[in-house]
Amino acid sequence: MPPSLNLAFCGTPNFAVPPLEYLVDAGFNVRLVVTQPDRPKGRGLALVPSPVKQAAVRMNIPVMQPESIKKNEEFRSTLADLSPDAIIVVGYGRIIPQWMIDLPPRGNLNLHASLLPKYRGAAPIQWAIARGETVTGVTTMKIDAGLDTGDILLQEEVLIASDDTSDTLASRLAEVGAKLLVTTLRGLQSGSIHPRKQDDSLATLAPILKKEDGLIDFSRSAAEILNRLRGFQPWPGAHSKFRRKNMQVWQGEELDRSLPQSELRVEGDHLLVGCGQGTALELIEVQLEGKRRTTAGEFIRGYRPEPGERLGL
Repeated sequence: MPPSLNLAFCGTPNFAVPPLEYLVDAGFNVRLVVTQPDRPKGRGLALVPSPVKQAAVRMNIPVMQPESIKKNEEFRSTLADLSPDAIIVVGYGRIIPQWMIDLPPRGNLNLHASLLPKYRGAAPIQWAIARGETVTGVTTMKIDAGLDTGDILLQEEVLIASDDTSDTLASRLAEVGAKLLVTTLRGLQSGSIHPRKQDDSLATLAPILKKEDGLIDFSRSAAEILNRLRGFQPWPGAHSKFRRKNMQVWQGEELDRSLPQSELRVEGDHLLVGCGQGTALELIEVQLEGKRRTTAGEFIRGYRPEPGERLGL
């Protein structure tokens, strides 16, 4: 068996924790973890470390948290002194500068949560669900100067369940990707993996999410709206307005019937809204601005929607 590789690991979110843990468990020598600085959270705005930092501390791995890396001479010197065989990047949240790409002999290796070249960008899991995909996957690749354009090393498909949200799918992809990352490194050591170019003509983008991405467009079909609701959880979610107040839709179900677009219909404890292409959506769980999440029945009893009343106004 070839000697263990010395690695630096760059990552921040929950998605990056299983890959870090699998690398350590597989015997790779992760000598440094690089993650984003602690961020204020909650009402008290206390500084909270990233999930990756918490995992690294638990495993007694040294941590660096540079605010920027492109022209950070201290960080560059530390990495150079470390002489890693490869740098692993999983959801780090920073553009990797060229000096860092050039540093390790085996390059910078990325685990990306899509089947590249589809869904290049910051939110591949969210956009795959939002656009109605039934299959996605994970890719290990060599980082270059482009946006997720580097050579592909290995890929593995993962099915998207009809009730998956971005959270549930991310958990499965992280586990599959963690194993694929270990397989990739071992394959590179043995010489059994050969990088292949991406076909740029097949590329699609998964841009960073904005709050307006969650605004419900009732000209879309109920199925499209539900896909976006599932993909954009927990943020920006799916939201509209009811009586000029923001309303978050947490859960819904497609109905085989037609109602005027955006018009509410009350049927007992059921709250329906018209969507595009002759479809309708049953709103199962909603939350009005400043209030707690409620069932449709609780919402109906509390606000008594009037006949013909519409969302979005």
